[in-house]
Formats: sequence, C-alpha cells, structure tokens
Amino acid sequence: MILFTAFVLLTGVERLVELVISKRNAAWAFARGGVESGRGHFPAMVALHTGLLVGALAEVWLLDRPFIPGLGWPMLAIALLCQAGRYWVIWALGRQWNTRVIVVPGMPLQRRGPYRWEWLRHPNYVIVAVEGIALPLVHSAWITALAFTVLNAILLLRFRIPAEERALRAAAS
Repeated sequence: MILFTAFVLLTGVERLVELVISKRNAAWAFARGGVESGRGHFPAMVALHTGLLVGALAEVWLLDRPFIPGLGWPMLAIALLCQAGRYWVIWALGRQWNTRVIVVPGMPLQRRGPYRWEWLRHPNYVIVAVEGIALPLVHSAWITALAFTVLNAILLLRFRIPAEERALRAAAS
C-alpha cells in the first residue's frame, strides 16, 4: 500500500506540473487573442480528476484492497504508458495544449504526434479514460475505476468534447 500511495502522490505532483504548463500556455493563448469556452464544466473536471487520486487512495486504505500481481503489474505498466502518452500530447500540441478549452482564432490544428490521425480527434481523452481505469486497478480499487470511468464518460461526451468541438469550429470560421 505504501508504494501505491507513493505512486498516486507522484501522479498528483505530475498533475501540478501540468497545471503550471497549462497556466503558462493559457497566458500565451490569451496574449494572442485566445478565447475560452466551456468554463462551466471545468470545476467538475478538476473535482473528478482530484477524486480519482483521492478515491483510489481511500479505497485501497479504507477497504483494504489487495495488490494482485496479475492485475497490478499490467495496470502499472498501462498507467505509466498513459503518463508517457500525456506528455506526447503536450509535446504535440505545444503552446496550444491546455487543461481548459482555449482556442486562438486562426491558428491551425496541430497534425503531429497522436493528432496526425484524423480518425482520432481527441487522443488526450482516450489516454485519460484508460488511465482512469488503470491507475486505481494497480491496487484493485475497482469502485474508483468504475466511478471515474462512468463520470468521466458523462463529462467528456456531454460537456467537454462538444465544447471543444464548438470552440474549434468557431475559431476556424
């Protein structure tokens, strides 16, 4: 449990690093006329992603979830690959990457890294969805994995992706 706790805490630190990058990129975008969309759902996203980390730890500690090697090691590998995938996305989008929906009108869409495949419009959200399953299952926190997956799907499909698509269409016109 101690190693899992350390892993989740390190993931939390990594998220804080992402917020620093996001804040810097937001300032860059706003300085170039960036327009923010979908502010209403952003607090729910922050709560959900914080809840993933807190929920995984709480479930493991309070419900005494075991580490099952046949499940835990593959999930750890997947969770680590998701971390690499997150930074691949951040690299690919460069200054356009953000935790919020901020679009600079007239800027072309990135077509490098995972964004080169037109059939995969939102690779970051695929990575987040997989990570939301894998991270808690490293230590068999299945309730957290299930709750995050359902709530994340609702948030992404009902609010975030439509807001992002509208913003990108508006910026392109």
